Amino acid sequence: MQAAAPSIIDSAVAARPSHAAVPTGQSPSAYQGYQIIRRNGAVVSFEPNKIAVALMKAFLAVHGTQGAASASVRDTVDALTETVVRALLRSRPGGGTFHIEDVQDQVELGLMRGSHHEVARAYVLYRERRSQERAKHASQAPAAEPAHVLYVVDGGQRVALDEGRLQALVESACAGLGDDVRPDPILAETRRNLYDGVPIDEVYKAAILAARTLIERDPAYTRATARLLLHTIRREIIGGEVMQGEMVEKYAEYFPRYIKKGVEAELLDERLMQFDLAKLGAALNADRDLQFDYLGLQTLYDRYFLHIDETRIEMPQAFFMRVAMGLALNEIDRETRAIEFYNVLSTFDFMSSTPTLFNAGTRRSQLSSCYLTTVADDLDGIYEALKENALLSKFAGGLGNDWTNVRALGSYIKGTNGKSQGVVPFLKVVNDTAVAVNQGGKRKGAVCAYLETWHLDIEEFLELRKNTGDDRRRTHDMNTANWIPDLFMKRVMEGSDWTLFSPSTCPDLHDKIGAQFEQAYAAYEAKVDRGEIKLFKRMPARDLWRKMLSMLFETGHPWITFKDACNVRSPQQHVGVVHSSNLCTEITLNTGPDEIAVCNLGSVNLAQHLMDGPRDAAGVASKVIDHDKLKKTVSTAMRMLDNVIDINYYAVKKARDSNLRHRPVGLGVMGFQDALYQLRLPYASPEAVEFADRSMEALCYYAYWASTDLAAERGRYSTYRGSLWDRGILPLDSLDLLAEQRGGYVDVDRSMSMDWNALRQRIASHGMRNSNCVAIAPTATISNIIGVDASIEPCFGNLSVKSNLSGEFTVVNEYLVRDLKKLGLWDSVMVMDLKHYDGSLRRIDRVPEELKALYATAFEVETQWLVEAAARRQKWIDQAQSLNIYIAGASGKKLDDTYKLAWVRGLKTTYYLRTVGATHAEKSTVSAGQLNSVPSGGGLGGGMSALDAAAAQAQAMLAAQPATDIKFCGVDDPTCEACQ
Repeated sequence: MQAAAPSIIDSAVAARPSHAAVPTGQSPSAYQGYQIIRRNGAVVSFEPNKIAVALMKAFLAVHGTQGAASASVRDTVDALTETVVRALLRSRPGGGTFHIEDVQDQVELGLMRGSHHEVARAYVLYRERRSQERAKHASQAPAAEPAHVLYVVDGGQRVALDEGRLQALVESACAGLGDDVRPDPILAETRRNLYDGVPIDEVYKAAILAARTLIERDPAYTRATARLLLHTIRREIIGGEVMQGEMVEKYAEYFPRYIKKGVEAELLDERLMQFDLAKLGAALNADRDLQFDYLGLQTLYDRYFLHIDETRIEMPQAFFMRVAMGLALNEIDRETRAIEFYNVLSTFDFMSSTPTLFNAGTRRSQLSSCYLTTVADDLDGIYEALKENALLSKFAGGLGNDWTNVRALGSYIKGTNGKSQGVVPFLKVVNDTAVAVNQGGKRKGAVCAYLETWHLDIEEFLELRKNTGDDRRRTHDMNTANWIPDLFMKRVMEGSDWTLFSPSTCPDLHDKIGAQFEQAYAAYEAKVDRGEIKLFKRMPARDLWRKMLSMLFETGHPWITFKDACNVRSPQQHVGVVHSSNLCTEITLNTGPDEIAVCNLGSVNLAQHLMDGPRDAAGVASKVIDHDKLKKTVSTAMRMLDNVIDINYYAVKKARDSNLRHRPVGLGVMGFQDALYQLRLPYASPEAVEFADRSMEALCYYAYWASTDLAAERGRYSTYRGSLWDRGILPLDSLDLLAEQRGGYVDVDRSMSMDWNALRQRIASHGMRNSNCVAIAPTATISNIIGVDASIEPCFGNLSVKSNLSGEFTVVNEYLVRDLKKLGLWDSVMVMDLKHYDGSLRRIDRVPEELKALYATAFEVETQWLVEAAARRQKWIDQAQSLNIYIAGASGKKLDDTYKLAWVRGLKTTYYLRTVGATHAEKSTVSAGQLNSVPSGGGLGGGMSALDAAAAQAQAMLAAQPATDIKFCGVDDPTCEACQ
């Protein structure tokens, strides 16, 4: 690359704003903790403006001075600089050093992502030419003197780096992870990023960063990285150099001190001091620290472990024991129960939700995940609801608000003789309250507003998330959901008209369900026909349905949820009405003027509850559900969830009263996709649907059994009498009630495999401890912690990058890599293929079809399979499930068919709609076969010169889309995660 004249470069840079290289929201002081290591080993300050200069030089070299001087190019350079700087800072969120090559790699990547192909190619060639010049110069130089000893700063003292100790640490991190996980590349990359006088902490950080760069080469490196991070955590908390073999003793010694320190710092509940701490410390299993992958351990370290003045005091096993102790506070034999709870958490068999992990055992134990409220139709009620939202959000609760009561735009206001502005202006206030009260400064506030389909404001409600229109009537930060009665869906199916009303003229519709709703609704329509109701709107039901689906496709909101399926099948219909779901659409509990529904969540790791079954002719054992283990885990988990109800801190009295009356909990699952991998079942298959049925049947059966056991021990919940449980109607039986109320339109498989009559008889004898027991939450963060796919989700990508507050984490499907290694197909070309195809195998010719089916990604699984599997689960569940809908090549017909199928199959709710264009789903290479087959000659270079090889490699990289282009679910964003 030819360098432009200095005067031209200087003038081009000078023409740019002085702050242009500083990412939005960052000040230059934000870079004080960062340094650059030059190739000669010198260390200099990190100056983002130098990146901008390098980028401007690149554009000048390709486009000339006139082309590069334009405002659009300067804006492009600004944007690229910001992208590069952000990527670098994310890689080292706590500060650190970047090698100059790291910076150039990011510049190169930024150019490629921005589709600046000519500039990127020139930049690659320039780097290669400079590399050759340095190599030539080095070969002509006289023999180098022996390398100088590298000095580090340790404990304030300048000492020689103990190379042997560093090597031993890296070797121990790689031990037992297979022959493909070697210490050499970690050590080489670590040494490249060291400089004379580097602090010892930076040495260990460099080792972690070196190991994480190798994860895409082999996913087992993620555990090596986690072990290196674990070493750093031990240094911070325990002090000194502690190896894994010493941790049994160290944990036992440290644990009582940790509890005392936490209590003295007013972080932990002083009642924890009443436990036999020596006994609990002895129960900590240090080997379980080795289960973590890097993403899981880093997430715990950054966001969950307790700290004093930003110094962590909590080791991983102590963290799990602290949560267990917090949930065992009211147990008679607290130590035994705490150890029982600790064992299911620390083995990753079960994981409590994020609020429970955050706060169990602390001085303010807000452990619940979800709160549901109904808003009254008067100013006192509306602003009381806003206050309740703020209080609940302050202590990290996700909110679901039912707004159907509030009168519509144009409704008469008796007190002022005026007309109402409707629901929407108040929702704008709700939106801004959620932003202002951001869950106690830990997470972004999160709320979802629900509105029934007959409400006169429904059309404006559908447009709340649009980016156009009057911004005073838009809510960009909150979620919305349609609460759809069955009558509307029937009118859509039958092509009939639909009438919109204000609740001020038909207040009883809000509380009516099923056939009673239909009768009342028809009576109001008759009043319209007679001219007795003036404020209404009538339209074809299909037109409104079409607008619902159009807005869902365009904005992602409002979600589609079904009022009558939630109510007719609710065990608690005798004491109230379900008016909405929660933030993540899995909770279906009654709300009203005096009740705020509360739910406590936790999830069973399904992948941990399989065992070897019958062997085939080749002697290979198939996997089956381990019922004994599952029953034991579920029993313990239900006890933990029931304990939350009594221990929980309630910010609002109505929430406490409701939770203690009905005692609902929400036991869910995660790792469903991981279980399918073990079973060798493609997600898109009848066998996978059958497994969804049988696994959820087992989990629900054991959950309900555990609740009746708790009732025998502790007593029934207070509103048990008259419930569906009391009437001998189990969730499966309630499908008959739904079919009866709908008059058809219910087509669900009713098969079963367990003795439900025995459970029915036991409930008749002992009752139930909990009004509701099962709900499948998204599990975004807790799945990351234990290293499985979230909830019931299909795999999003076999090679992808997750971004959170800790940086960017490469995630590679270990099951896939294992299979590809057996076939001799796992190599650097396969890695590039997976990056290019967004983690998909579909277009990679050399991968066998059976593996393509087994490892199909979310957008490759036909949506029908997601709905069918969900329907099989829903028949057993007494609440609902967070079901994301993935559609490739979305069209109006696909959306229409999908959501109608969901209704007919008896689903209660759906969650996010995720779509991708058909062209993206079928993305192919620029040159056929360029990336999806092994090149001849054994590599990209073949017999070409080094410079030509670099150019070819640049072209290949430019054709590929990096894995980081993959976008993840909103709940996987650390600014959200309000549920799990």
